Amino acid sequence: MKNIYLYFVFILISVQMNLFAQNIKSKDNYTFQVREEKGDLNNDGKMDKITVKMDLIDETRPLRLQIFLSQPKGRKLTLAVSSTQIIEAQYPVEKKGKHSEYQIPNFFIEKGVLSMWSEIKGGNITYDFKYRNGNFELINVEKLTQNSIDGSIDENTVFTKTEFNLITGLRTETDDHLDSKKILNKRTKRVLIRPLPKIQDFKFSDKKLY
Repeated sequence: MKNIYLYFVFILISVQMNLFAQNIKSKDNYTFQVREEKGDLNNDGKMDKITVKMDLIDETRPLRLQIFLSQPKGRKLTLAVSSTQIIEAQYPVEKKGKHSEYQIPNFFIEKGVLSMWSEIKGGNITYDFKYRNGNFELINVEKLTQNSIDGSIDENTVFTKTEFNLITGLRTETDDHLDSKKILNKRTKRVLIRPLPKIQDFKFSDKKLY
């Protein structure tokens, strides 16, 4: 009886160790690098780095953004942020094997601001994140869309530019035609979001909020 008990304990431990090993392995599948950008993000005069890597094993081709920050001593960079929800998978589950239709976002670092440029339906959107209070907070959003149904552009196409300063809460929408200096319509309102969204909590679907 004792031997049978020990046998079941051994099996249970083996199963748990196998599951643990599988979990570790699944976290290491983001091996294909598609983006890398360097710049000073924490205002210490040293180069920081962001990477975007793809999981080639998962059929949906998910992507992971990681931010590495410099430290006061030494040249070693330390992982500060890791997110798999900020970028949409290339083949989302709901698309049933079809591509998302959008390219992988581009990232830029300028004057301590991390910008993410993404395609959206009928245009594009840029998010600006600033390292503040130990977190990367969303401070500004710019969006450009056009009203053409089939994507074609002519002199009657109306472009809408949205500028949203999350620090002040001022959100402005401006309508005009291509290469026209005349504003067709302008709408302004104040929307306060507190606390400011953090990059580790940000989801690609949040584009609908702005």
